[in-house]
Amino acid sequence: MFGRSLRGRRAFVALTAALVAVPLTVAAQASAGPLAPLSASLTALLGSATQPMTVLVHGTSAAAADTAARQAGLTPVTTFRKVGVVAARGTAQQVQAVRGQSGVTYVEGNDPVRLFASSPGTTATRSLQAQQTLTGANGRKLDGSGVSVAIIDSGVDPTHPAFKGDDGTTRVVRNLKSVCADEAGTGTNCILDVPTSVDTDLLAVGGHGTHVTGIAAGKRLTLSDGTAVGGSAPGAKIVSISTGAVILIVGADAALNWVLENHRAPCGAGVPASTCPPIKAINNSYGPSGGGAFDPNSATAKIQRQLAAEGVVTVWANGNDGGDGSANVSNPPGQDPTPGILSVASYNDLATGTRDGAVSSFSSRGLAANSATWPDISAPGENILSACRLYLPICATGLAPKNGPGLLDLGSYNVISGTSMAAPQITGIVAQLFQAKPSATPAEIEDVLKRTAYKFTNGAAYAPVGPYTSSFDKGTGLVDVVAAALELGAH
Repeated sequence: MFGRSLRGRRAFVALTAALVAVPLTVAAQASAGPLAPLSASLTALLGSATQPMTVLVHGTSAAAADTAARQAGLTPVTTFRKVGVVAARGTAQQVQAVRGQSGVTYVEGNDPVRLFASSPGTTATRSLQAQQTLTGANGRKLDGSGVSVAIIDSGVDPTHPAFKGDDGTTRVVRNLKSVCADEAGTGTNCILDVPTSVDTDLLAVGGHGTHVTGIAAGKRLTLSDGTAVGGSAPGAKIVSISTGAVILIVGADAALNWVLENHRAPCGAGVPASTCPPIKAINNSYGPSGGGAFDPNSATAKIQRQLAAEGVVTVWANGNDGGDGSANVSNPPGQDPTPGILSVASYNDLATGTRDGAVSSFSSRGLAANSATWPDISAPGENILSACRLYLPICATGLAPKNGPGLLDLGSYNVISGTSMAAPQITGIVAQLFQAKPSATPAEIEDVLKRTAYKFTNGAAYAPVGPYTSSFDKGTGLVDVVAAALELGAH
């Protein structure tokens, strides 16, 4: 989880893959011919693995991957149909055997990842100015209305005042839980429904998801001490997919895949878009410790590229590993060059809303010599005030709790830092931009964000990268919502 406490202490929870014992079966004899390649992490693991494991079997089709997994003796866990991938469990011997089965193109490890904080950040991004002065294509103030955002995280408290709509009901229109996050899922249904009245954010890293969701889509409110709070898209609807206390690749990919399968009608075919709009942006504030190389063959890459093709923007926190440009510590999936997949660095607005602040010292840098590893854009992620509950573990790490707006809302907002907080600024802004131009493509959204970014000068110098200027620490600069929205037709 890419989040940090107010004073820079890491608010990370290390997440490790617990290997689950499964019935041992005799692996099918691998067929003759070349073996399908392995991901780097799985190659390292197989040589020492003594217990069963979960892997992602990529095939020429989902059916081919499923057949191959079964023939090798693996037990399927879930299927990502549109990208031809099956998650399956078994022994190292069975994993090796599946590489030789017909139709298998790649085998990937179930790697552990982690979730990646005093102003709301919306002044520096000019999101608040856009909300107050611009109008979208639907004739409403530019607040993300008519759009749903998906938040893949620890969960959400749907009853928090930040998520109440004008009618008093929650704007969390779908509340889901990825039960394959800890490899405990049964059958092939990894994503289960939870009532929209239930808090799914109560486990070991509880509060992270509620805080992130509040940054993306929290309601504009004034707290009891007069502090103004609110997210980038306070008019958007919210789809929360809780991965719980443990995030592994299978659980996270299952959540991404659910969005791929359901983004057009996230509440079901019978629910009108006026009640439950299509999902147009997904927030991912998690990733592996230390960053690393992007794997274009991963299931994550396949799913997010298909999402972009179907009109959905995927947003990634770039990570909290700092750096000086001598190594690539950017979050791997955010390095995907596919237009409409965005990686976000953390900017420090100095708690004043200034647009001439600094790159956060903790924000992960790309390799200075390789622009493919650089973040795409920056947004406020340092000392961000958002929805929290003091009884939630991550929220308790913040050192500036605030009450309100109601008399009983004690410690309902708190300050946390991290690229986890920067990414949802962009996720909500993407919702604003789709409201401005519903027909926009993910590539068009990325292009306008990069072209209009404000070139604050702190940190590394900007250099030409394609049609833009960018840098290894802050990407193309600080997001500017007003400039971007005006180009897309807001008025």
